[in-house]
Amino acid sequence: MQYNDLGRTGIRVSRICMGTMTFGGQNTEAEAFRLMDMCADHGVNFYDSAEMYAFPANPKTQGLSEEILGSWIKARGNRADTVIATKITGPGARFGHIRGGDLKFTRRQVADAVDNSLKRLGTDYIDLYQTHWPERKTNYFGQLGYAHDPSDAGGTPIDDVVDAMQAMIDAGKIRAFGVSNETPWGVMKHLEAAGDGAARICAIQNPYSLLNRTFEVGLAEIAVREDVGLFGYSPLGFGALTGKYLGGALPQGSRLQLFPDFKRNFKPRGIEATEKYVALARAHDIAPAAMAIAFVNSRPFLTSNIIGATNEDQLAVNLSAEDLVLSDDVLAGIEAIHNDIPNPAP
Repeated sequence: MQYNDLGRTGIRVSRICMGTMTFGGQNTEAEAFRLMDMCADHGVNFYDSAEMYAFPANPKTQGLSEEILGSWIKARGNRADTVIATKITGPGARFGHIRGGDLKFTRRQVADAVDNSLKRLGTDYIDLYQTHWPERKTNYFGQLGYAHDPSDAGGTPIDDVVDAMQAMIDAGKIRAFGVSNETPWGVMKHLEAAGDGAARICAIQNPYSLLNRTFEVGLAEIAVREDVGLFGYSPLGFGALTGKYLGGALPQGSRLQLFPDFKRNFKPRGIEATEKYVALARAHDIAPAAMAIAFVNSRPFLTSNIIGATNEDQLAVNLSAEDLVLSDDVLAGIEAIHNDIPNPAP
């Protein structure tokens, strides 16, 4: 397993991170324990969660992913060897069940959210704490163009958010701060607000896959030049890049079958691109999922790649990508497809 620096924090994280958003929803605690044991056996030391998980947001499962992750760490006695990432929920109509629905990034809300996560995780500190999405109105979750809303006050000032995170670092409750689903402007404003201080963001958790390489446009240079690397999620495009949905297939118990409203990766051009990527992988005798994950692993701006799996067979394929080095022919084939069908699922 390759390990990378988490920004300038001194924390070292595995290039593969295990995402826990299915724990407590699609996965029982026993199933989640088996998946995390497999990850640990392969050298994974990095696990990502959020206060809103299990996914999708549901009052009945909110917080269960953190609880299961914490229970596993306690049972295995491996807290010192485990890097925990979790996130504070941003504003949204579907999240009123979380902390009374007051989902701003004020000092009080950050403190409350951190304390709640610490309790669920059963730990004294969180290694990486992130804002899950911006409080202000901007373009994320599939929206490419920015349309300014003059009525938007911008939410909690970023200087105040950074101060709130610094207070948590000073209290010993978090070790590092990061952002998620953030824009280039937002990343640079966070960096400007922190200067060289402890609350300088160390990672950008944004989507990145063969179907969505928009990170390369405005954020890749920032990631490299400012030591604030990509903590990439959805490398398989909601499972699309496994190829299991091609030909109109809808496997029983699959994520798309359970949550059919999440169609970002399944529009006509996305399906067309997926068909080409899957064919390329199979022509080179590579599992499509492994090729997709290995491609993300190969990017120079990557810190860690968040994989997900609901069963051990899926996880075995995903973990195998850590040892996969894509040939020049495969990389050239990927670029040809990308140039023909760029970013069909942003």
